[in-house]
Amino acid sequence: MTAAQWGILCIGLLAQGFFSARILVQWILSERAKKVLSPALFWILSIAGAYLLCIYGWLRNDFAIVLGQFISYYIYLWNLKMKGVWARIPKIPAWILLFTPVVAIALVAGSASDAADKFFGDPDIPVWLVVYGSAGQVLFTLRFIYQWLVSRHDRESVLPPGFWWISLLGSGIIISYAIMRVDAVLILGQSVGFIAYCRNLWIGRRSRLKHP
Repeated sequence: MTAAQWGILCIGLLAQGFFSARILVQWILSERAKKVLSPALFWILSIAGAYLLCIYGWLRNDFAIVLGQFISYYIYLWNLKMKGVWARIPKIPAWILLFTPVVAIALVAGSASDAADKFFGDPDIPVWLVVYGSAGQVLFTLRFIYQWLVSRHDRESVLPPGFWWISLLGSGIIISYAIMRVDAVLILGQSVGFIAYCRNLWIGRRSRLKHP
């Protein structure tokens, strides 16, 4: 493995480290409270992981990864605002977080043919596999759209049961995609979350039975 490949791998592992940490933090705090929580740190770690995983996906020419992170990116920021965290972020880092996806989309739009070659031009990666992986990422990301809709309705940041069911289904597809792409970063990251998703469903069910 070359130095550049090692560097890309480290970025991906660091991103998944943030994602795994967010799940562990949310899981531990929920276990203590005996109900499913949506802590501010969960969303802070989410935006850190998403930022790095976008870079990792771009460097690996993996459209599925980039697409998945772009869909959920601003929902993470919205939850940070609901938690009161966004107002405390200094202006320059806040602007960087806010406008990075916009700049990236503008760059891709300005060279659409180059972007198509980058993400779909590898003869070793069939288009159907890219479509399959993208579908898994979209489904996995729908959990945050669902979470956002429920949270807007409740006027607070929550993680409802449907969030965890969608997580399980999307994660299963992504793991199978990662196996076919031989992507240890995705396999490791998704496997860690699987147990926590099941546990949150159990905690939520037990909490609802005690407080119907």
